Amino acid sequence: MKHVIALDVGGTGMKAALVGADGALLYEARRATGRERGPDAVVESILAFAADLRAYGEEHLGESAVAAGVAVPGIIDARNGIAVYASNLGWRDVPMRDLLGERLGGVPVALGHDVRTGGLAEGRIGAGRGADRFLFLALGTGIAGAIGIEGTIEAGAHGSAGEIGHVVVRPDGPDCGCGQRGCLETLASASAVSRAWAAASGDPTADAADCAKAVESGDPAAVEVWRNAVDALAAGLVTALTLLDPGTLIIGGGLAEAGETLFTPLCAAVEERVTFQKLPCIVPAALGDTAGCLGAGLLAWDLLSTEVSA
Repeated sequence: MKHVIALDVGGTGMKAALVGADGALLYEARRATGRERGPDAVVESILAFAADLRAYGEEHLGESAVAAGVAVPGIIDARNGIAVYASNLGWRDVPMRDLLGERLGGVPVALGHDVRTGGLAEGRIGAGRGADRFLFLALGTGIAGAIGIEGTIEAGAHGSAGEIGHVVVRPDGPDCGCGQRGCLETLASASAVSRAWAAASGDPTADAADCAKAVESGDPAAVEVWRNAVDALAAGLVTALTLLDPGTLIIGGGLAEAGETLFTPLCAAVEERVTFQKLPCIVPAALGDTAGCLGAGLLAWDLLSTEVSA
């Protein structure tokens, strides 16, 4: 059966699949990145995982993968297939496309940014299906976005479009690792909520999920922490709506798992802030943690289509 290899590389783990031409997941697997062993070991783990997937396809699907797609965090140069920088994996200027292509016997390889790749999947086959203009927002350890335009993701002139987590929403806010103060992700990411709730509750192990549960039970301290995060998030989203005018706003990541505890006050807060802007349809992501893997598969199939049409 004709298929491609799809890899989604995270800070601690990798998700992989063999994906059919219709987008079906024919086989799924997960492994640790092994980042504690250093950046070179992480790269080798990715290459070995891809080789094992190729072997599985040959044995169980009757043929080798015709292409591969890989989504990685950090800064990438998709055109040249280079993973430029990833702070949580410790690598710089890794020629990922060439390394994977060589390990996989010369098949074409597509490289994508993890959030933009997840956004591609959500836009085409997930919550944004049928929307010609959408914004996908991932609320996790940080905050990043993917700008969808007619079935493709806009990467920007330098490959960094969608970094909404570094829009300043509180100029006097917390320091951000990017060098600014008051960036959206310092106030409204899952890790920001975890920090705020750990401090407010006095429990250093408390996290954003615990905060959401406390909000649901009516804890006033939790309600205050949650309100502050939602207010900051709404401010950032109105900036995005003003610039991009999406028809659909898709919200995923760990914080979105709070469901209506997040979406009900967030929709109200956004609606209160808009003036001339048109309110988009605000929906939860549909694909969960498979989005990056499915998106990597889409990148691989798109690459094959491009090569055929060329």
